[in-house]
Amino acid sequence: MVPRIIKTRSMAAQKLLAPVGFLVVAVTLIYLYYQSELHLFLPEKENPSGYQRTLVQRKPQARTNGLSENFSFVIKVLAYDRLESVSRCLESLARADYVKDTVKLHVFIDHFQIEEQGTSAGAVNIESKLKNAHQILEYVDEFDWKHGEKVIHYRTQNAGLQAQWLEAWWPSSEDEFAFIVEDDMVLSPLFYRYLRALIANYYYNPANSNPSIYGASLQRPRFVGGKHGNKLKVDNGTRLFLYQMVGTWGQLLFPKPWKEFRLWYDMHKSKGIKPILEGMVTTGWYRRKREKIWTPWFIKFIHSRGYYNIYTNFLLDRALSISYRDAGVNYGKNIGPDSHLMDSSDILDIDLWEMKPLKFMDWYDFCFQKVLPHRYVKRLDQLEPVLSSVHKQKTVILVNLFGVPDAIVRNLLCQFQKLGIQSYILLGGKSNLLDDLSRRGHAVIDANQLIDDMATVGLMDRRVSRSKEMREALVTTYIMNKSLQLGYSIWLTRANTFPIEDLFSISSELKNDVLIMETKQYLTEVLYFKSSVPTIKLWNKVFAELMSKAQSSVVDDLPKGEHILAFHLRSSIIGVSFKMKSIDASIMMQVGSNAINPGNATSTQPLVKILFWPSNKDADYVKKHLKDLNLWMVDDELACTSIFCHRS
Repeated sequence: MVPRIIKTRSMAAQKLLAPVGFLVVAVTLIYLYYQSELHLFLPEKENPSGYQRTLVQRKPQARTNGLSENFSFVIKVLAYDRLESVSRCLESLARADYVKDTVKLHVFIDHFQIEEQGTSAGAVNIESKLKNAHQILEYVDEFDWKHGEKVIHYRTQNAGLQAQWLEAWWPSSEDEFAFIVEDDMVLSPLFYRYLRALIANYYYNPANSNPSIYGASLQRPRFVGGKHGNKLKVDNGTRLFLYQMVGTWGQLLFPKPWKEFRLWYDMHKSKGIKPILEGMVTTGWYRRKREKIWTPWFIKFIHSRGYYNIYTNFLLDRALSISYRDAGVNYGKNIGPDSHLMDSSDILDIDLWEMKPLKFMDWYDFCFQKVLPHRYVKRLDQLEPVLSSVHKQKTVILVNLFGVPDAIVRNLLCQFQKLGIQSYILLGGKSNLLDDLSRRGHAVIDANQLIDDMATVGLMDRRVSRSKEMREALVTTYIMNKSLQLGYSIWLTRANTFPIEDLFSISSELKNDVLIMETKQYLTEVLYFKSSVPTIKLWNKVFAELMSKAQSSVVDDLPKGEHILAFHLRSSIIGVSFKMKSIDASIMMQVGSNAINPGNATSTQPLVKILFWPSNKDADYVKKHLKDLNLWMVDDELACTSIFCHRS
């Protein structure tokens, strides 16, 4: 069957009351939508990567001063062939205030590259490089470090910038922190006191920590990694915010995420997997410089895990660490300082030590688009604020995840990101999937806990919990009812419906109370209810009837195969007038037929607008067809293979 472009039927017919045929279609569609695949009580599979276990590990107990008694801090200086740079860097470190703490200093001096000999010029060049290297070694060897042990690692051969970073540190405990400094950097005398306070506030304080945070950067925030992303700009009153991008000019690393990264890197590098993340500027760097740089590897890791970095914002181009951007791997010539280095005289106009609670800080992704993590509806009083946070133009998209494999769900969310669809909320049962999606900034509803809370506040009898179908009907009807009463129109869809275009954006153009997307052979499980007097009246009636039935011992004599919600919706439609509309939707898969490629349409083969497959198709079948259509958008870790930036 050849799919057809969505088209609108005659407007004249829509001025009339909905015909009986349309009502039957609506009821049948909702019946299919809420069919027994909505498994509220079946546990969903865990993410195969297993990283949720890492996220829930307990941090060490803090002492009364905010730091663990085992707290340890080590500065890792990465040097190469720049004597002036490394001396400037080390002298700035020596001038810092370490509040009588013991702080280790480890200096890694990379060896120069040894080229094949054979000419007198080559021999002279080697002599020059040897002299320079030995001068650096002599300087570092004699450098006086009064704050703890000093360790020098002089390599026997050239390792390069990537290995310098990756081999600099393996945490000895969960209480050891590393501050990585490249040799062309200079540090503020205040840098250590600031990092010390930051660790106490955002690592050791259990009420103010988050396992999604991998460290903190002291450099001035200035770079957005996602192509076509927003300009990096925060409010002038903001001192700290969270941003996914790693900072290489003064990066504090937390021990557990760094260990996790090193193991991840080892596995991927050993298997020949490249750190390709489309849509990132840094991927272009990697394609040019390959293994000379390390940041694309870490960025790919951060993306796969959904981790964040703490950044400072001190205005007037000020920072606690600056780079002189001396000639080297990243720069062909000396550029000069990127920022103004802060000292005591620079903080008179700001409260340097202001570190507000984490829950009040802003989070930004690689596109510098604001992220709202931990929107997780488990109680009735949480539903309205979350619906308010997701609605766009007074419209909400409710996506049913039940019965749909995790990989398919995550692939759909990548498509939402690509299309810029944001006004959705995900309905599922308590699972690792919902926990992780909420942590990453997706709004989710735990249907089981929401129903339990309805019983707690007396909206229903707890005995209803024994009826799976009734619980399904009640939680969905309650969400529908709440959204419509708040003035938000609502789309209902399932995660086995894949939009090629943002069909949900047409909400503002719709004049009908109800919209149904259908095909000749399949119902696409996409419905729209406008927030209007008729739809509110309908869902109030359905909700009241369901509540009455739920708190009674009467069992409906349902027709064979009928669903409770469809049964009560059919009876409630009587006496309610609608403006209904049914439009055609194109199908991706049909049983026994080949998939249609939406990218190869001809004049006789219109573009596919919606991809839909029956719910009884297993994940491997769906994945294969989506891959054939170039619409499989997640990697083996179920992370999106691309970054999609949409400017605000």
